Amino acid sequence: MSNTDGRRWHDMGGKEAGPLSFDQHDFALWEKRVDALMVLCGQKGLFTVDGLRRALEDMGEDAFETMSYYERWIAATNQNLLEAGAYTVQELGEKMEEVAARGPTYGEAQDG
Repeated sequence: MSNTDGRRWHDMGGKEAGPLSFDQHDFALWEKRVDALMVLCGQKGLFTVDGLRRALEDMGEDAFETMSYYERWIAATNQNLLEAGAYTVQELGEKMEEVAARGPTYGEAQDG
């Protein structure tokens, strides 16, 4: 979890990270929705920035190696909403099945 310098695996401050890209890019629709969901949930008091950070750090090193930025954020948001009692794991599973039945793409979901 930490090495001899006292850092945890997610603490990258001051380490070599390679060149930075300052090119602007458009965010995917789902990424914009994750951002909006986080803002709305925070405004409703369902979780705090500290809660999100804890969930992100508790994911483990593998999550930071295999998941994108917004994949990690939606996972942390989900964890916090579960902990807040906004829904249960069973309710989430049922809703995911319902959404999956609509079709694999957003366009197909609109037709159904």
